[in-house]
Amino acid sequence: MAKVRADKLREVTNGHDGTWIAHPLINDIAMEIFNKYMLGPNQYHVRREDVKVAAADLLNTNVPGQITSEGVRSNVATSLAYSGAWLGGNGCIPLNWLMEDAATAEITRIQLWQWVKYGMRTADTGEVITAAYVDKLVDEIAPTLKSATITEENLDIVSRYLKAQVRREWPSEFLTSDLMGYLAVRDGCPAAWQKSVL
Repeated sequence: MAKVRADKLREVTNGHDGTWIAHPLINDIAMEIFNKYMLGPNQYHVRREDVKVAAADLLNTNVPGQITSEGVRSNVATSLAYSGAWLGGNGCIPLNWLMEDAATAEITRIQLWQWVKYGMRTADTGEVITAAYVDKLVDEIAPTLKSATITEENLDIVSRYLKAQVRREWPSEFLTSDLMGYLAVRDGCPAAWQKSVL
């Protein structure tokens, strides 16, 4: 709860007009912070003069940070865990003491695709991130994620999905839209509807 409180305070003092919460029980914390620090309907007056962004910055690929083998592993685990839970009807999941949702799963899926597409290397081991490398991690990690909310059937579906995604020329539009197709097949929806989402 202390991390939630600190995050909401950071947001409101940076000029946010609202916030996202992972669970209704966090609402009281968010409302308390925003009611105390946001004194009107918006915060257009809050300026971050310390932040300077030019058009060239948006195209800069020389950004700090490194891709690590643990980072690749974490992306695979997050993508599988969230997607498996989503197929089971859960819109957010607790993972590594954080609440994760479709946005996190979408970021991990696209990062994995991008790293494979451009043949990136891990900084710590120097290994090239290939589809086979991702496959190996999927096969190692998926069996460890099975739980009351993530079934073996759903893990099989999302494992095949992620392996296929990193092999595409371009990523598909959105993770949950793709997974709707798997639900359509599994649940016996009409073929015309299945075709529209697969």
